[in-house]
This record gives sequence, C-alpha cells and structure tokens, in this order.
Amino acid sequence: MKKIWILLMVACISLLVACGNNEEEDTTNEAEASETEDNTEPESEETEEEATQSIDELSIGFVPSRDPEEIVTATEPLKDLLKEEMANLGYDIGEVKIDVGTNYEAVGETLSAGTTDIGFIPGGTYVLYDDGAEVVLTATRAGLNNDSDEASDWNENKPTEPSDEQVTYYRALMIAGPSEKGQELAEKVNNGEELTAEDVESANWAVMSSSSPAGYIYPSLWLKDNFDLTIADLPNKAKVDSYGSAFARMAAEQIDVMVTYADARRDNEEAWQSESEREGTIWDETNVIGVTPGIYNDTISVSKNSEKMDDDLKSAIQQAFMNIADTEEGKEVISIYNHEGYQEATDADYDKEREAQEMVQSLD
Repeated sequence: MKKIWILLMVACISLLVACGNNEEEDTTNEAEASETEDNTEPESEETEEEATQSIDELSIGFVPSRDPEEIVTATEPLKDLLKEEMANLGYDIGEVKIDVGTNYEAVGETLSAGTTDIGFIPGGTYVLYDDGAEVVLTATRAGLNNDSDEASDWNENKPTEPSDEQVTYYRALMIAGPSEKGQELAEKVNNGEELTAEDVESANWAVMSSSSPAGYIYPSLWLKDNFDLTIADLPNKAKVDSYGSAFARMAAEQIDVMVTYADARRDNEEAWQSESEREGTIWDETNVIGVTPGIYNDTISVSKNSEKMDDDLKSAIQQAFMNIADTEEGKEVISIYNHEGYQEATDADYDKEREAQEMVQSLD
C-alpha cells in the first residue's frame, strides 16, 4: 500500500509540472505574438519613408528670349511651386536652381552634357540637341477659330478670332495685300485655282530674318513643297525688321505678299487703319494665299545624360509642370514665355521642325 501511495504522489507531481510548463509556453507564445504585432507598425513606417525619394538639386535652364534678369525675377516663385508639386508626387527636392543661358545653344549644350536637368527651349533648339535632350511637354496657347490647311478657308471665315481651345502649335501664313498683284493672287486662290511658281516669283515679298520660323523657315518649306522653291530663290524680296513694318509696306502697296504668324493681322488691325490712309480694314484688304503646317510651340525638355534622370522622375516632372500651369500663381510664372499651359509631347511632334532645320542648314 505504501508503494502504491508513493507512485500516486509522483504521478500527481509530474502532472502539475507538465501543466506549469504548458502555461509558460502559452505565456511565451502570447509574448511572441504581441512582439510580432508591435513590430508591424515600424515596418509600415519604414515603407512610407522609402516611398519618398530625395534629390539634392534640380536645375532648370531658360533660354534668353527676354531680358535675363527679367526671367530670373519672374521665375523665382517656380522654385517653391516645383518643390511642392514634386513632394506631392513622392520626391523631396532639396533645392531648385534656375539659370538663364547666354544664348539658346548654351541651354541645349548643358542639357546634352547632363549639367542641367530641365530646359525651357524652343522646338528648333530641341531638335538640334535631341541627342542629349528629350522633350516631355509642349507649351500650349489659345487656338484660333481658323485652323485649316486651305488658304481659301481663312478668307471665307474672316476675321480670325481666338478660340477657347488650347493648342500646341501655331501656323505661318502667306498673306497677299491690296496691290494689283496681291489681289490677282488672292482671286486665284479664292476661285479654287492653283498658284504656279511663276505667280509667286512675279510678286514682291516681305520676309523676316532666316532664323524666324514664321517669317522665313516654314514659309520656305511651303514654297519647297508646292513649287520646289525657297525664299532664297525668290527674285523679288525685301527683308524687314518687324511684322509691323511689313504690314505698313503692304498697306502702302510697296509689297504684294508677306509671311507672318497666323494671328498677326489681329495684332496689327488698329495700326493698319491709324497709320495708313486706307479706308478698308486689314481684313477687307488682305487675303491668305498659303498656309504652313503647324509650328510646334516651346518645349520643356529633360536631359538624357543627367545622372538623376529616370522614367519615374520624367513622369513626375511632366505632371508637376502641368499641375503648376493649372494654378493662378503658376500661370503668372510661365507667362514670361507666353505659355498658357502644357501637354505631353513626343519626339515625333518635332519632325517638321527637323525638316525645316535640315533645309536651312542646306542653304548655309
């Protein structure tokens, strides 16, 4: 009996020990589970930190189409606007640096070298440096109620007025004046007849400098496409220092045809009446005889050779500038270049500009 009692006591003690061990294991498991739960929040915080990329500096180059000091002053608010928009897109920008190039080529060269990250450059500058620059946005401006490739459509729908649509390009026009030859050419166009090389060579033309897109380069493309001529081939042409001067000479019937940007008559409507002795309006006495393809507006381009540039950053820059252009403060900043907004751009948008540049270089 004594032995049985001892065995029963040993069994009870073993059972109590086993229960104690189970309680310790449960406590340990609960502590481990609690510790795992406690570690969840720090891991989430670390993920959030990784979602924001830090960039010490973004540099922007502007071409000197206006006085450099004026550009620097006008674009100063862009620094904070860009930092704020980029922060919303996951980029912490330490500093935005703004420089104005000594000339257009200087900005193109720094983009190609990778020493400037973002450049505000015209389409002509872009295509000359597209080996090291990539266009991401095209500036927009108010469109016109006329946008036809056919000259007669512009004459049937006078006067030309702004539209509510934002567009990424403008056109150059060949405009015939009130002189006898000018009216002769306009009559042919409005009657649906094709102009000939003899027609355009017999007229007196007013043109701008050879670097002017609307006053020389694109009209040369139009002549080349239609008559296998360029402005350089025209026997009767006069170079003028401004579109205003060209309109004045046209009103005086010293020239028959001038080349200009599409809404130039709107800008010179009052001067036509006040500075000449003509009774008719500029719309009554002038007609379009030729229309060029669209001349794409200025670009925002990025450097292909900047060490910090990648596809994600390019996309963020695109979105940031489009957002900035949607704000009143942003519109005021970009108005220094007469930009009203931005749209996404592709390299192919500037193929006509390449053709124009190649033609100009072949004439040099």
